[in-house]
Amino acid sequence: MHISQHSSSGDLMDNDTSPTNNETRVILDSISDGVFTVDHEFRITSFNRAAEEITGFSRREAIGKRCSTIFQSNMCAGDCALKKTMTEHRSFVNSSTCITSRQGKVIPISVSTSLLKKSDDTILGGVETFKDQSRVEELKRELTGMVNVGKMVTRNQTMKQIFSILPQIGESGSTVLIEGETGTGKELLSRAIHSYSAGKDKPFVAINCGALPDTLLESELFGYKAGAFTGAIRDKPGLFAHAASGTVLLDELGDTSAAFQVKLLRLLEEKEFQPLGSTSTVKTEARIIAATNKNLSEMVESGTFRQDLYYRINVIHLKLPPLRQRSEDIPLLVEKCIEKMKLIKGGDITGISPEALAMLMSHTFPGNIRELENIVEHAFVICRRGAIQPNHFPPFLTQAPATISPQDRESQQSAPLHSAVYTAQRDIILEALKKNQYNRHATALSLGMHKSTLYRKMQKLNIQLPENDGRSCLLSPPSRNSV
Repeated sequence: MHISQHSSSGDLMDNDTSPTNNETRVILDSISDGVFTVDHEFRITSFNRAAEEITGFSRREAIGKRCSTIFQSNMCAGDCALKKTMTEHRSFVNSSTCITSRQGKVIPISVSTSLLKKSDDTILGGVETFKDQSRVEELKRELTGMVNVGKMVTRNQTMKQIFSILPQIGESGSTVLIEGETGTGKELLSRAIHSYSAGKDKPFVAINCGALPDTLLESELFGYKAGAFTGAIRDKPGLFAHAASGTVLLDELGDTSAAFQVKLLRLLEEKEFQPLGSTSTVKTEARIIAATNKNLSEMVESGTFRQDLYYRINVIHLKLPPLRQRSEDIPLLVEKCIEKMKLIKGGDITGISPEALAMLMSHTFPGNIRELENIVEHAFVICRRGAIQPNHFPPFLTQAPATISPQDRESQQSAPLHSAVYTAQRDIILEALKKNQYNRHATALSLGMHKSTLYRKMQKLNIQLPENDGRSCLLSPPSRNSV
């Protein structure tokens, strides 16, 4: 990108009012893509209107800041296209990355970079254009049958049914009971319900009821008055007061005592609570969502959970399936985990190999999604670049058990699992082929396998190449920095 001879990097600063700069700003603001420029220290010198809309930062907030501070991209820690442009003096087109907006939203973007020069080719800095790819990603999810709600993604039919009624549940304001094993995403589902509620702009607060004794749990939820107990030197409002008309998540409700259950029943019936040490009650408009990893109906039958409380909280009942029952979601969740870890740790991880994904697909995941996240994080520590391979996983995944019961063997070899593995591998290879214009050599390199291995897998997965398969039009694999 060239600018006029009499201009300098300072000419593009926000406080410059020269006619040339005003004309430049009008042009930049008319572009639908985000555009910004930086000096040699990567401090932003111009920031157009589209960049403001995509990032949530105003031009005045961005000018003078380092671009990494504003964008918080997974490229910033390592493979930065703009940095490469500045050091290698060459442009990059359509690199894919994610940024974090001012509101904390992760936004997929495509990036193109080039040098910022005067007409005499003096380098002033760099320029980057970026396009919000959120709608493109949304269309991809629709085409692949994926549904996205909040931070949750799924292809599973049971989960889709739950997602489809979340808007009605959120708007209803009714009490919700969510059951599911540890690590299945009960809090994420609760937050999704809150996001659809009338009080979505009010606080969402969560507390693990099973981790606290009764007295401490009551003081956390209901607050206390000064002098209620030793050390209570001033009034302290509880989580219900803090939530106001927002949402309170009571996690692991099945672990509460009978005494606390009585107090919770009164709160649900009367919509009021009594702070510790107080003689008066306080009204509340907070919505309650209860979550548990136990079967409350069985606890009612055994007498360990109050029947009247169960019917009070069981207005809307949602049951999250464990990960072993939604194995078709594992590729989606792995991709999401990798993107999350890139934002946190950076690095040059490009994805996961089909062999490693198949290993995850065959695992039963007793810890559910939380366990999957831990496995991916472990792989990030071991794998420094390229695709995650089976040897990057924790030993318990790669070491076969000494003995396997007939029931476990039958479970591991069940038809749904094989079907899920088959579908996942086929989808990964098809997507890689499309990205490489159906060139088998380039596809094999991008997947980290030999060309003959790819050919055997394609035969096994019944993948047919089009007549023009790209072998003659693509002689080498594309750069990581271009699409």
